Amino acid sequence: MTRQKALDDGLRALADRDPDVAAALAEAGAPEPRVLEPGFAALIRIIVGQQVSTASAAAILARLAAAGGLDAETFAAFDDAQLGAIGFSRAKMRYGRALAERVLDGRLPLERLSGEASEAAHAALVAVPGIGRWTAEIYRMFALGDPDVFPSGDVALREGIRMLRGSETRPDIAGSDAVSADWAPHRSAAAHLLWRLYRVRRGVAVLGADR
Repeated sequence: MTRQKALDDGLRALADRDPDVAAALAEAGAPEPRVLEPGFAALIRIIVGQQVSTASAAAILARLAAAGGLDAETFAAFDDAQLGAIGFSRAKMRYGRALAERVLDGRLPLERLSGEASEAAHAALVAVPGIGRWTAEIYRMFALGDPDVFPSGDVALREGIRMLRGSETRPDIAGSDAVSADWAPHRSAAAHLLWRLYRVRRGVAVLGADR
């Protein structure tokens, strides 16, 4: 099954049981799946995107790609001055190097994660310094194609829930987890739709809906 078909099937199933999802789908239109090729490049892209705007992340990634830094071996050889010129903070320098080291020495066998159960893949990812719940869930969704992930740490998704439900306040992470639990086993489809809804209403590119 293709990612697009899985997404479309999930959205139909959600719309059938949740009128708010059906209304959001009619308003925003069907989203396309965000797909990243599994591997170091995908994870370093997600790490770069932590807590920065989409535009800032895109600029840093363009410089990183131009320098050949989407390859773990090349990244590991960069010194602080090179990474600083690309736009990496001190913290993200540490995170990127920790990731590159673990990919190169085999402690994080990314090529095997796609065959792991969701829980095992998540545990392997969050064992790396700098990879927390949000980063692991985004990688599982975009790179591994996990159909049942909802990254509640994503502010745009929590704002999307507020828009969807017509609430006055945005839920916190625990509240977002509670809402999204009702969308299992299609939580990734719900996330794609909420990113799309946010993009349509705010006119601002976000991680899961940049068009």
